Amino acid sequence: MKHSLSTVRQLWQLLEPIHATLYYAPEAFEEAAVLGYATDERWPSYFAYRAAPLGPAGPHLVNALFYSFRPQMVQHYTTEAWRTAAPEQVLRARRTGVDRALRRLLGDRIGLPELREVADLARRAAEAADTAGRPLAAANSALPWPDEPHLALWQAATILREHRGDGHIAALQAHGLGPAESLVSHAAVGAAPREVFGSRQWTDEEWSAARERLAARGLVRADGTATDEGLRVRTEVEKLTGELAAAPWDALTPGETARLAELLVPPVLDIVGTGLLPQQSTLGIGLKFDYE
Repeated sequence: MKHSLSTVRQLWQLLEPIHATLYYAPEAFEEAAVLGYATDERWPSYFAYRAAPLGPAGPHLVNALFYSFRPQMVQHYTTEAWRTAAPEQVLRARRTGVDRALRRLLGDRIGLPELREVADLARRAAEAADTAGRPLAAANSALPWPDEPHLALWQAATILREHRGDGHIAALQAHGLGPAESLVSHAAVGAAPREVFGSRQWTDEEWSAARERLAARGLVRADGTATDEGLRVRTEVEKLTGELAAAPWDALTPGETARLAELLVPPVLDIVGTGLLPQQSTLGIGLKFDYE
């Protein structure tokens, strides 16, 4: 492996805001509304936009691949998704929404040679990603590449993000953390307050039951915070996630990944600086793990 796990994690942290623009930008909600999706909450368009590369996937498949959402929530939104619009329509809408959003958010950066350079570097890594056993990454990799640098950057960020996410599920399962337990254990190490994880719609009873299962393994205390063993297990999950996400970056030299990180900072600051994205999420992007 050419790159340290800290570098692999840093690149995910920098690419995630670009990918996540789709789920929060008003332009993406507007395009979803044109198709007939409700936009008073973000979930109708989220499930449609994220699952669309899979085709008209049913709730059982989406539940398996999205992993941490309450199954009843997935059932509701996925069933409604393809009643509202076909996946092909959704894919066109998401590209249009991202195009409009990034043009607004990045402003004068659109058309600069630096944006083409960062898009080309990210695309090289994305195209090097082995998608065997990575269904969401594979589905996004199968989509045609756009010519515009800002859209190519978004697609590369999305492929790499889903590649990491597919591997993250494998890491969670390798450590015996099911969908609800994965959230409880993440909250236990301080990824975000319990209320933030409420967005996945697990009931209080289901959350408490998952916490009790982790407590029986000695991973959380009665107050829900992680024990030393719980922190160790979660650290091992994040380490394995990074190891499984590292291979695409071997397509770039360390100097090129450093250049990519340097070039990503200004557009990411443009996006984050608008307040578009939530300060806290279930991803725990700001967490530090001592695994090197």
